[in-house]
Amino acid sequence: MSFEKELQARSESKCELCGATENLGIYLVPPTPSETVDGAVFACETCRTQLENSEAIDPNHWRCLNDSMWNPNPPVQVVAWRMLHKLKSEGWPVDLIDMMYMEEETLEWAKASNDHLAEEDRIIHKDSNGAILTAGDSVVLIKDLNVKGANFTAKRGTAVRGISLVHDNAAQIEGKVNGQQIVILTEFVKKT
Repeated sequence: MSFEKELQARSESKCELCGATENLGIYLVPPTPSETVDGAVFACETCRTQLENSEAIDPNHWRCLNDSMWNPNPPVQVVAWRMLHKLKSEGWPVDLIDMMYMEEETLEWAKASNDHLAEEDRIIHKDSNGAILTAGDSVVLIKDLNVKGANFTAKRGTAVRGISLVHDNAAQIEGKVNGQQIVILTEFVKKT
């Protein structure tokens, strides 16, 4: 069964966000490591357009989240949570956010892109050259780093693949070096 057919079956051929039945397509929920059903939502053109362009958002369209926020599929929950946070200033989403429950790892995914924050509140991770880092990027160490508590030195030039961002600190990322998950300061890495 193809990726799109699986999504169509899961969604019962309806937009998983608003319930529309026409102009349906795949929306990959960032940061998605691969194109799978577990990282995507089957959504109508109206929802996809507004998800991809925040200036096109119609708050009244998103009242549908009152129902879709209860969807058992994590990608749908992530999109609903992010959109409710974007619309917080409207007033009505605040109560829905308070009622919403997600597993801890789904909540981390929802927070990973910082999409839910207002532009001025976003934490942006940048490497030593000022390039913006996102979850899943690969970086290279630009300096030998002593890893506290692990008794080894992470050598300059070491590649760290599939980094994750520390969502409350723009100066820190996490990644595996020598098979061990460590916190790395962004000033010591360069995006590849």
